Amino acid sequence: MRGYKLRKRIDTIASLLAIGCVLAALVPLVSILWEVVSNGVAVLSWDFLTNRTATGIGNAILGSLQLVMYASFMGLPVGILTGIYISEFGSNKVGSTVRFFNDVMANFPSIVVGLLVYAAIVAYLNVGFSIVAGSAALAIIMIPIVASTTEESLKMVPNSLREGALALGVPRWKTVMKVVLSNGRSGVITGALLAIARSAGETAPLILTALFSTFWTTSLTEPTAALPTLIFNYAMGNSQLTVDEAMRQAWGAALVLIILVLSLNVSVRLLSVRRFKKRGKEAKTWRAKLSLRS
Repeated sequence: MRGYKLRKRIDTIASLLAIGCVLAALVPLVSILWEVVSNGVAVLSWDFLTNRTATGIGNAILGSLQLVMYASFMGLPVGILTGIYISEFGSNKVGSTVRFFNDVMANFPSIVVGLLVYAAIVAYLNVGFSIVAGSAALAIIMIPIVASTTEESLKMVPNSLREGALALGVPRWKTVMKVVLSNGRSGVITGALLAIARSAGETAPLILTALFSTFWTTSLTEPTAALPTLIFNYAMGNSQLTVDEAMRQAWGAALVLIILVLSLNVSVRLLSVRRFKKRGKEAKTWRAKLSLRS
């Protein structure tokens, strides 16, 4: 009885400490959201969202969407395939080497990535400041994040599923694609969203690769505006606006950037949860049919 009471007290203390840590982590998050919302909501209007730089941020929104989209096309497939290889086929020296360099890339400062892309694409290939260069920089930032989360997600899939598929004569590659990846896709999606959210807020690599533009840009070989670089320029006073007006627009752009990232995360998570629930119901239905037949 005494041992039970002691374990109960320890469990209560541990629960209170965990709740305290969660609350401590929420304090800076809530304070940042409150500061951005309180300062940026007054600026939001249809003209602000649709006009280009100086009177709005429409071209910066378009530029950010283009950069993230092209970066996702380049970075997400490479990161997912890298994570699959490390998790399922990486029990050798090659896999250890890939995992090591992936960890190194994950800890690279974003400014170093920007310098690398500037030297390789902007200067050496003579592409110039452009959407291509900016997307390449963001893709490099995405790859190690997606690879690490994909590896960890696939490692959580029970080995019994792999062994069962292989015992039925299913090829290894098909087992990985149809069984392992299918069961670990929730974590893969989460990793992709984390990578997109991380890249959407990067400023330093875009200053060195995509630069900035006050015009509407859709050409892949021209500089483009982006929400992070617009916020940076306005905060540093690099505009023809007054200081107060520049800061107001910077707060508004920051609020829009947060809304875009949060909307993307919440919407995809809701869609994935609905899809998993639907497939879970289908699996229960098939189990019930099989039990009736047996």
